[in-house]
Amino acid sequence: MRQVAIAGIGKTRFGALEGADIRSLAAEASRKCLENAGVSASQVEAFYLGNFAGPCFVGQNHLAPYIASEVGIVGVPATRFEAACASSGAAFFHAYTAVAAGIYDAVLVTGVEKMTSQPTPKVTEILASAGDLGGEIRAGATFPALFAMIARRHMHEFGTTREQLAAVAVKNHASGALNPDAHLRKKVTIEQALAGKPVADPLTVYDCSLVSDGAAAVLLMPLERARDAASKPVLIRGVAQTSDQVALDRKQSITWFPAVRAAGEKAYKMAGMTPAEVEFAELHDCFTIAEIVAVEDLGFAKKGEGGPYSAAGCTSLTGEKPVNTSGGLKSKGHPVGATGVAQLCDLALQIRGEAGERQVKRNNVGLAQNLGGSGATCVVTIVSGA
Repeated sequence: MRQVAIAGIGKTRFGALEGADIRSLAAEASRKCLENAGVSASQVEAFYLGNFAGPCFVGQNHLAPYIASEVGIVGVPATRFEAACASSGAAFFHAYTAVAAGIYDAVLVTGVEKMTSQPTPKVTEILASAGDLGGEIRAGATFPALFAMIARRHMHEFGTTREQLAAVAVKNHASGALNPDAHLRKKVTIEQALAGKPVADPLTVYDCSLVSDGAAAVLLMPLERARDAASKPVLIRGVAQTSDQVALDRKQSITWFPAVRAAGEKAYKMAGMTPAEVEFAELHDCFTIAEIVAVEDLGFAKKGEGGPYSAAGCTSLTGEKPVNTSGGLKSKGHPVGATGVAQLCDLALQIRGEAGERQVKRNNVGLAQNLGGSGATCVVTIVSGA
């Protein structure tokens, strides 16, 4: 297997982008990525698209060639990957395996979602289709309700508090306020987070990620070629994709995710690293409790101690293990098909020293965790400077 690197990155702004459609968003991120790498569209040997629900949100199927041709990529494989909110993480994983195996030397991975074209009730319905349609969704559960159950159980078993959940929101909003591409650049206080509009007890609006439009892209190449293409390639040290039961009632516990633990263990083993060696991370905070659970499942804090660890400031921008320096899904935004690749772009910015006001001091080893549904899919990636 060859060493693989991220040779280029590109992102759009995240938000409610009325003037942009799904193709223009994906094309913008893709072009920025190719320009960043100094590579032309004609040099791309395969195009992998991460998109959860373009056909439902905007009515367009056959999205991969629809977008690739807009960028000038034709005559090569163009394939769409769907894995709920981990769609572009899955696209990235399979692109990595293809480059590592020597099948391709340049694969463009783009993630995109245009969500605000539908009213909020319809968005909720579309997102719910990533759950167990015949069971929990038929019974009326949505993802806020499912993660509220997770939060309640975590509180019951470990004493996690509303204040600890709110601390995650406050921290991510503080980082997002420094991110020029974030959807919601707004600082909040603990008091505001606690007093937010109820969504599903104990979660308020400040515990839930945003409905966003946006796109992100990365170009993968063998390390030696990436060094020629880009001045600051980012080495992929470890990557793993795993899966688990879709429905919460089929899991042995709802306070941890087997897919996250398994993906983390595989990525750590591949990288030859331990959780202690990870210096910063982008974690999938679709809800504040999801970040707390991920902090535990990935070994940054002991089981049940993710809440106190977060509330103590350990995951803040200046903490011992900065988490979601981008603002996370909570503040940066969550255009679901773009999220996994966007996390990797943010890791690359930190490693390159290009994160501006959000730059961390210890910036050589980063981890991204991209979650699909209520833990049914997970992709964990560990990267470092090359």
